[in-house]
Amino acid sequence: MRTCVGCRKRDLTGELLRVVAADGRLVVDERRRLPGRGAWLHPGTGCLAKAERKRAFPRALRVQGALEAAGLHDHAAFAADDDSGTHPGSRETRKQVDPS
Repeated sequence: MRTCVGCRKRDLTGELLRVVAADGRLVVDERRRLPGRGAWLHPGTGCLAKAERKRAFPRALRVQGALEAAGLHDHAAFAADDDSGTHPGSRETRKQVDPS
């Protein structure tokens, strides 16, 4: 379980994207292997806009100054947002059932 820096809702790590700071800019860590602190974010423009408005990335990543977020806006998870800013938690959730 991780917390989205945009909406502050807790969700499974598979539902969130890990974002790291690299050379003063924000980069999506799709494989979750890049070094350094990571911030977790729901895919979609709604949580990204909230995180930028609250200046959550520098605080979560513990870096000084502003970070360039152009790389995030170009990423496929934020570019093709068809739910128009609604929170992804509004969709149906299913429990995992142990098959044994």
